Amino acid sequence: MESATKRRKLSASSGGRANVPGFAQWNLEQDYETRRRKDGKKKKAEDNRLPVKSQESGQWEQDRSRPVDDEEDNDSFLASDDEETKDNEASKDVLPPPKPRKPRLPPKEEIRQAKEDLARIAGQIGEDPEEHIGLLGSLAEIGDSPNISVKKLALGAQLAVFKDIVPGYRIRPIAPDDANAKISKDVRKLRAFEQGLLRGYQSYVQLLSRLCKKKKYQDEKDASLTTVATSCVCNLVINLPHFNYRNDLIRVVVQKLASRNVDADFLQCQNALETLFQNDEEGHTSLEAVSQLTKMMKAKDYNIVENVLNTFLHLRLLGEFAHKASTQRIDKEESNIVQPKQKKAFRTKRERKLQRERKEVEKEMKEADAVVSYEERDRNQAETLKLVFIAYFRILKARTPHLMGAVLEGLAKYAHLINQDFFGDVLEALKDLIGDTYAAVQEDAEGEAATDDEARNATRELLLCIITAFALLQGQHDVAKSASSLHLDLNFFITHLYRTLLPLSLNQDIELGAKTTTHLVDPNGLDVPSTTLTPNKVNVATTSVLLLRSLHSVLLPPTGTKLVSPVRVAAFTKQLLTSTLHVPRKSCAAILALLQQMTKVHASKVAALWHTEERKGDGVFYAESGEVESSNPFAATVWEGELLRLHFDPKVREAVVGIEKGIVERAA
Repeated sequence: MESATKRRKLSASSGGRANVPGFAQWNLEQDYETRRRKDGKKKKAEDNRLPVKSQESGQWEQDRSRPVDDEEDNDSFLASDDEETKDNEASKDVLPPPKPRKPRLPPKEEIRQAKEDLARIAGQIGEDPEEHIGLLGSLAEIGDSPNISVKKLALGAQLAVFKDIVPGYRIRPIAPDDANAKISKDVRKLRAFEQGLLRGYQSYVQLLSRLCKKKKYQDEKDASLTTVATSCVCNLVINLPHFNYRNDLIRVVVQKLASRNVDADFLQCQNALETLFQNDEEGHTSLEAVSQLTKMMKAKDYNIVENVLNTFLHLRLLGEFAHKASTQRIDKEESNIVQPKQKKAFRTKRERKLQRERKEVEKEMKEADAVVSYEERDRNQAETLKLVFIAYFRILKARTPHLMGAVLEGLAKYAHLINQDFFGDVLEALKDLIGDTYAAVQEDAEGEAATDDEARNATRELLLCIITAFALLQGQHDVAKSASSLHLDLNFFITHLYRTLLPLSLNQDIELGAKTTTHLVDPNGLDVPSTTLTPNKVNVATTSVLLLRSLHSVLLPPTGTKLVSPVRVAAFTKQLLTSTLHVPRKSCAAILALLQQMTKVHASKVAALWHTEERKGDGVFYAESGEVESSNPFAATVWEGELLRLHFDPKVREAVVGIEKGIVERAA
């Protein structure tokens, strides 16, 4: 029998798998065989019961009466899974117990603790905003306290923090594509700060919007919280108009101005809007605010307070915008001169590349320095002007009584910006309005007006109509050509101004304005009644100043003094000298100063009033005539000067002497 072949042991030097250390002692098959199976099937429990002898067969059998011990099944992996599933299902039905509430501190102690926490958190954010921007949520949580004082402190603290850390630019939300882009560590840190600031600021603005909504039934504590929230909104509108969520803040201010109740919150929002208009350089914010205001006015059918319209008088386009506009279009000056084409200079490829790079650098520098683009500003102001004119002309067409004074004042201010094509419609509307107001003035002169306040407003509206009509013409560049080409007939306004002089001189409130609504106390203790029951609503100067502006437009027009007829000059001079005997001393001195200026220009036309030998007319002077030409002014004599020489005010006496000297020197 041949001996069995001896198995050769693989050495380490051989090229087989024995190169692995200890491979000879590692039996892979045996290890796999002895590995525990995890097939998910339940093993039968091993029957360890002792056999017993059966009484029936007499053989030894396993005892089936005693159950098999299933401890192994209970300890198996599958059994534990089943138990865990049952426990989880049972836990879903049972809610976790609520967290115990912290016991509230006494109110004074709660306020003291809130002050400390707010100061500590605000200090950390102000010290390093990029590192502690997440603490904005802690400031908001302190404001959730039921204590009203703590809420007010939290609102004020958040306002101070945002005013301190908000950058001077708008933050752009991150697009989904940019969120996954690879960026540096510094950029990632800055982006996290900006997005955290934006989320905190948005939550703060939404909270202020909710608190500013005044409920119908509100106690004093809630009303005080609303006042604080309104103050915070106004501060943000004034100090952070460039930042995000500007429209939301302006919407809150406009909603407050929509109320008919002029309270402290209303006045605060009005002042904030006026300050915003005055400080806006680019015009974006003003355009948004005016757009929301006009929409609110139209929605309320112009049933608003007059102060809302007066905010338009604070727009910067009054002094910066130079084009003409209407409700439809904007007239921009276009040069008719065709510029010759300039020969393009030759540049090498390197020079063109340097020029492009230089332009890009200049563009970046302008953006960094926040240089205002004049073209963009003009475009924004033009759109704003169109919205303002739309609001004015709609109110003028609807004849809203309590808004006519403010509309006329606005048209008088913006008359130099109105398009010539719109002159006819505006003048027709002004003529219709004068017809209504003149009837009220006549009733007031006869003592038949319903209330003195309505008569006074009618008089002021009449003067504003006249000022607006003359301002339309004076606002054009070439006044003489505009008057001839448009065929404007302003005699209607001149006639009504002449009719108003004598009734207006008897108005004892002629020097009362928006700030002064009461007369001085009589030194003899006599009662001085006032016809002004409420403060003046129109945001203009006194009635005396309006009268002087109207007279200056009629007697000293920029179209040239030669166009003023001698009859008109003489009639107005006689009526004004008669009026000076009844008006207060300040108005008397102002009228005489205007006459002194007029006599320097029209001395030859009115010299006959001072010299009876040079009288050009016969008959009698009709002082109560409604027409200038039919009053026969050259039949009168200026006898009022002798009484004015005895006036108690030295300025009045000096003005009368100056007028007479001027007449003598220039007429000779």
